[in-house]
Amino acid sequence: MVADEHFIVRIPEKLPLDAAAPLLCAGVTVYSPLRYYGLDKPGLHIGVVGLGGLGHVAVKFAKAMGAKVTVISTSSSKKKEALENLGADSFLVSGGDHDQLQGSTGTLDGIIDTVSAEHPLLPLLGLLKSNGKLVLLGAPEKSLDLPVFPLLQGRKVVGGSLTGGMKETQEMIDFAAKHNVKPDIEVVAMEYVNTAMQRLLKSDVKYRFVIDIGNTLRATY
Repeated sequence: MVADEHFIVRIPEKLPLDAAAPLLCAGVTVYSPLRYYGLDKPGLHIGVVGLGGLGHVAVKFAKAMGAKVTVISTSSSKKKEALENLGADSFLVSGGDHDQLQGSTGTLDGIIDTVSAEHPLLPLLGLLKSNGKLVLLGAPEKSLDLPVFPLLQGRKVVGGSLTGGMKETQEMIDFAAKHNVKPDIEVVAMEYVNTAMQRLLKSDVKYRFVIDIGNTLRATY
């Protein structure tokens, strides 16, 4: 394949190609808002809502940038994964009988919200310090209720982010290589794709499938 160099990302030798692949999507999706909204400063306290394909990479990038990271999830079963495997500093359960958010009111400088399901924003706004920023990366089907008074009271910001351009993607890849930021992946063969799709529907993957096309794609002629 021949392409214009302006649309090519150079993968550093120390970053394996299978790990680099999800970074070109999920990686820049979380890296870009951390940079753009000024949540990349060492010493900040960043919350990450949702521990999935985006969330786990957000934890790794925020930690590499020198932040203290708190994972916020509706499931307490993800606590060990967040703290021991991904290196988060703390874990909060949101909602239900074990809601822990009220005890952490006003402690976060920023929040990266990766959840695409419908969920309340008011508890998240309560976690922010004055001038804090809540950045939405998920896209729920229904509109979310945004209470205005908490924004006025704490001069807080709610923003969104989708992805990044070529320059920022290259910057992200170089940063990932330098700081050894790699997504958690499962490499599968081409013939496993249908099974992988079935598992995706069940959220049975930690956290990205990567297809080994070069070694498993066979010619049909």
